[in-house]
Amino acid sequence: MQMLQGLAILLTLQSLGEALSRLLHLPYPGPVIGMVLLLIALRWPAVQLRVRSVADFLLAHLSLLFVPVGVGVITQLDVLAQYGLRLAVVLVLSTWIGMAVSALVLRWLMK
Repeated sequence: MQMLQGLAILLTLQSLGEALSRLLHLPYPGPVIGMVLLLIALRWPAVQLRVRSVADFLLAHLSLLFVPVGVGVITQLDVLAQYGLRLAVVLVLSTWIGMAVSALVLRWLMK
């Protein structure tokens, strides 16, 4: 029962975030606003307990969320063949830049 309540909390906060984004014409997507609302709601132990059970379940089955991405890549093999090298270079460089910036920020914060 707690799992259903946790899922209801997550979906309600996401829907509330979407509604706020659309009604107030905010420049942020609804799910991002919903995550901020979830961060605020997680201060209450009752919410923590209910969301923890559904989060554990979702994390245990996280690999299933990559299936649609894999199918999408397979259906676009011609595009991957055409731009694959460029995509790989961009992925490697962006990952490297992100790690370097994170390390520099960490060094700066540790001073």
